[in-house]
Amino acid sequence: MTRVVVICGTGMSDLSKDYQKDNDSEISEIRIDSEWGPVPLSVIDKNGDKIFVLDRHHSKSDKRTPPHMIEHRANIHAALSCSPEIILSVNSVGSMRHDFPPGDIGITGDVIDLTQIPWTFFDNDAIHSDRTSIFDEKAISHCEEILLVEQSTVLKGLIVAQCIGPQFETPSEIDALVNLGADVVGMTLGPEQRLISEFKVPHVALACSSNWAAGRTPGNRNAEINHHEVDSIASTLRVRVMKCVNSLIESY
Repeated sequence: MTRVVVICGTGMSDLSKDYQKDNDSEISEIRIDSEWGPVPLSVIDKNGDKIFVLDRHHSKSDKRTPPHMIEHRANIHAALSCSPEIILSVNSVGSMRHDFPPGDIGITGDVIDLTQIPWTFFDNDAIHSDRTSIFDEKAISHCEEILLVEQSTVLKGLIVAQCIGPQFETPSEIDALVNLGADVVGMTLGPEQRLISEFKVPHVALACSSNWAAGRTPGNRNAEINHHEVDSIASTLRVRVMKCVNSLIESY
């Protein structure tokens, strides 16, 4: 029996509902409490294998928690409580690369997080976790194999710049991030990876290109970014994400 946790957000909130169409799946809901707050999860049982879907933007109301207000410790505590073989982060990102247009899924290789916001489970005793190789090569290989069937190319080793949000970045900020070596920009992966690294659970992250970053739209540097369009594009990628999840179940 394999246990996979999927942490998702923009455009992916209906991922568990997609599994309801699968006759081999049973869906249930659970809540995991922590000192940082409760976390709801959907549990998909596929012939004994379990997929735990965690919406990182969950809230007590119908509103979505903005990225700068997410309590990542609660989310990662809940994910770790599921005793997973692998954790998959699915992140909507803005692309700074002409060969990674909206609608493609890439695989993250590293993170640039210069936000200076500390995220740790060890506030009272310094634990310096190693982050030299932060993503699982086996999981990367399986996701690449699946995605190559679904799209013409798959970019691996993407470097995600962690920004705070909730506003999108300015063109000058994007230019600076590119100069630092970033390929894409997002608002959630940095804290998740920091916390997961403290427990050395295998981790893989899919970068879902949902928009051109500010100033990077081909032929129109002044093109605006619309949040609803970003969400719409991200939602079209759920089928590919599901196939990656199913592959991870089989491989672990």
